[in-house]
Amino acid sequence: MFLSSFPLRRSAPILLLLLSCLSALGQTEESIRYAITQPANASLTLEGTLTLPDGATKPVPVVLLIAGSGPTDRDCNSATGLKSDAFKMLADSLAQQGVAVARYDKRGSGKNLFLAANVLKPQEHRFDFYVSDAIGFIRQLQADKRFSGVFVAGHSEGSLVGMLAARQTNANGFISLAGAGRNIADVMKEQGRRLGNPADVQADVDAALDSLKQGYPVHPRNPLLKSQLSPAAQPGLISWMKYDPATELSAYPKPVLIVQGRKDLQVSVADAERLKAANAAARLLLFDDMNHILKNVARTSQTDNFKTYNNPTLPLTPGLATAIAQFVKQ
Repeated sequence: MFLSSFPLRRSAPILLLLLSCLSALGQTEESIRYAITQPANASLTLEGTLTLPDGATKPVPVVLLIAGSGPTDRDCNSATGLKSDAFKMLADSLAQQGVAVARYDKRGSGKNLFLAANVLKPQEHRFDFYVSDAIGFIRQLQADKRFSGVFVAGHSEGSLVGMLAARQTNANGFISLAGAGRNIADVMKEQGRRLGNPADVQADVDAALDSLKQGYPVHPRNPLLKSQLSPAAQPGLISWMKYDPATELSAYPKPVLIVQGRKDLQVSVADAERLKAANAAARLLLFDDMNHILKNVARTSQTDNFKTYNNPTLPLTPGLATAIAQFVKQ
C-alpha cells in the first residue's frame, strides 16, 4: 500500500467523451479523457473507459471507480505484477444490471505509466492531486444527461480519494471498497506486522512512519525502507497522512456503502467497522471469503491469498456487483 508518487503541469480542465461503440454482452464502451490541472505546468491526459448498459431508454446511474495505491490501472492491473481484471469485471457486471461505470488510469499507471514518469516530478506529488483528478471526471459525468446520478466508488487508497472527491462535488453516493478506516501510517504499520517483519525492522518502520505522520522527513538506514521511503516519495506520503478517513467520511451527508472482505490481508474488518462508526447512516457489507482485490480465496495463507492477484480468470466475489447495483439504484 505504499504510494507511488507522480506530479504535474497545467492544462485545460477538459474531459472528453469519445465514442468508440464497442458492443458486447449488452453494453457499450466509450473512451474518456481528462487533462490534469495540478500541479501547474504539468501536461498529462488521463485515459479511461466508460461502460454503458445497452438499450437504456432513460437516464441510468453511473459509478466512477477509483483505483488504489501504486501504478494500478483502470482494470485493477499494474506493471508491478498485479493482473486481476477486477475493475473490468465489476464494470461489465454492473452494466449488465443497468448501471454505467467510468474508470480511468490514475497518474503513473496504464497508458500514462511511462509518460507520467517523464512529465511528473515525484517530489512534487501531493495526495490532493488524485482528488483533483477524480473531481474532474465526476464533473463531466454530472454534466452528462444520460446519467440519473453520479456515485463514487474508491478501492483501497482510492476510498479516501473517492470520499474527498464525492463530498466536494456533492455526488449522489459513495462506496468504499476495501478502504482503510485509519490514517495510512497506522495501516502500514499493521501491514508490516502481518507480513512478519522482524522486531528490529518493524521498530524502524514504526519510527519512520510516526515521523512522516507528524510532517517530518526521515533518513532510514534500513535498505528496504530506503527504497520504500525515498526522499522523493516522502512529501506525497506526508500529504496523504494528514487525512483520517473516518473523520472525512463522517462529514459526507449522502448515502454510503462500505464493502469489506474478511480475508483481506491488506485492510482489516476493523477498518470497515471504524468507517461505519464514523457514519451511522452508512451500510456495512462484509463478505466472508473476499480478499483485497474483491475475489474469493479458499485459504487464509498469504501464499494462497496473493496467488489470486495474478489470476484474471478468477471471478469477482459472488453478490458484490449486485449489492453495488442495488445501492446505486435504490
